[in-house]
Amino acid sequence: MSVKECGHHKSKKKKIFKRIFWWTAIICFIILVTILIIWAILQPSKPTFILQDVTVYAFNASVANFLTSNFQVTLSSRNPNDKIGIYYDRLDAYISYRSQQITLRTSIPPSYQGHKEVDVWSPFVSGNNVPVAPFNFQGLSQDQNNGNVLVVVKLDGKVRWKVGAFVSGHYHIYIRCPAFITFGPRSNGIALGDSGAVKFQLVQRCTVGV
Repeated sequence: MSVKECGHHKSKKKKIFKRIFWWTAIICFIILVTILIIWAILQPSKPTFILQDVTVYAFNASVANFLTSNFQVTLSSRNPNDKIGIYYDRLDAYISYRSQQITLRTSIPPSYQGHKEVDVWSPFVSGNNVPVAPFNFQGLSQDQNNGNVLVVVKLDGKVRWKVGAFVSGHYHIYIRCPAFITFGPRSNGIALGDSGAVKFQLVQRCTVGV
């Protein structure tokens, strides 16, 4: 093969590679634009969460600046979307008082929530001798003596949206559910046998951020 023929052969190869590259880039661009258009049209709505009830098995603040507690919380989650599913890849539940976490985190198993589906979770969240800031502990003791403590059931995690075969990247989700826990003669809780546990029916709507 002559030098001229060899050069012509290489030039032809370059043209073929360029065509393949540009066609691949164009196809990828079209797919991406199509996904973005579908995403914009569907406009996924955030899931809704409702705190159904809270059962208090332990709430002991007898040691200064420490709290031992054990709760079971029941939450329902609904996917309001017609054509979008939700992957809950990570979801941790815990309880806070005046913005301070007062229990350990409990992980809820990963799950997939289909269109318009409703899921119910009932995790236990607890903490043994959890340190409480002195100013918060003072407020907690006063609230308990007054018979009414406002805590917030919180969930933090990662979700993904599923549209057909397309699955989005991870989004941070956070849920906040206020809950009034009452004590003493004014308590509106339901005693559960001789266990000392008290159940509070709340049906409280939660705020959801994504």
